[in-house]
Amino acid sequence: MTSHTPYVSVVIPCLDEGEAIGGVVREVLAEGVGEVIVVDNGSTDDTREQAVAAGARVVAQMERGYGRACAAGLAAVSPDADIVCFLDGDGSDVPAFMPAVVGPIARGESDFVMGSRIRGTREPGSMTPQQLVAGWVAGRLILARYGIRYTDMSPFRAARVDKVRSLGMREETYGWNLEMQMRVAAAGWRVLEVPVDHRLRRGGVSKVSGDLVAGVRAAWVITKTFLRLTASLKSGTSLSGVLRE
Repeated sequence: MTSHTPYVSVVIPCLDEGEAIGGVVREVLAEGVGEVIVVDNGSTDDTREQAVAAGARVVAQMERGYGRACAAGLAAVSPDADIVCFLDGDGSDVPAFMPAVVGPIARGESDFVMGSRIRGTREPGSMTPQQLVAGWVAGRLILARYGIRYTDMSPFRAARVDKVRSLGMREETYGWNLEMQMRVAAAGWRVLEVPVDHRLRRGGVSKVSGDLVAGVRAAWVITKTFLRLTASLKSGTSLSGVLRE
């Protein structure tokens, strides 16, 4: 342990979240992080203006895709950044839980921490049945393949910047979160899952869960991601199950 206080960069991928993003940025900054990077993924509303006004640095990634936006944010973090934390920009993630997600990384206790919405308190309707089932199925598949138990595919997650960059992430759309969880498991990282609360989105329309066609498309991308990575990744020296707080 050292006396160095880790510099935390928070990456928030956004597409047409002008109604919510200002409040999200302010909540995140209130947690004392080093910087907030909002990645504008081709918004047609005032997402960029609202984010800047709230104190974020905005990065443009006009080629749409959740994974592309996350990768652009990771590439843009400050050279001083020690830890990167990802969360969504619709207001559904609760930044007050950031100490629980980032803290174990800062203390050197874990390599990857994910906030589980399943284990936290959820506002009614904040997660669709499809999301709940997808998280459960993905968790079971990863457990069977790598011996790591996840309960969710939550976007609220953190790790050291250098370690995330070492993963070799490739997925450009909805499969980004699943790919990260699989690569982390295959690499044998110390994994911790902590309960986090989850809210109804604070404005706008869901790009996946609120639209049947988009939801089916996302499910297909996630399935292909799992099959592709299962074929290419070898299991590392993984922990037996996810450690939990």
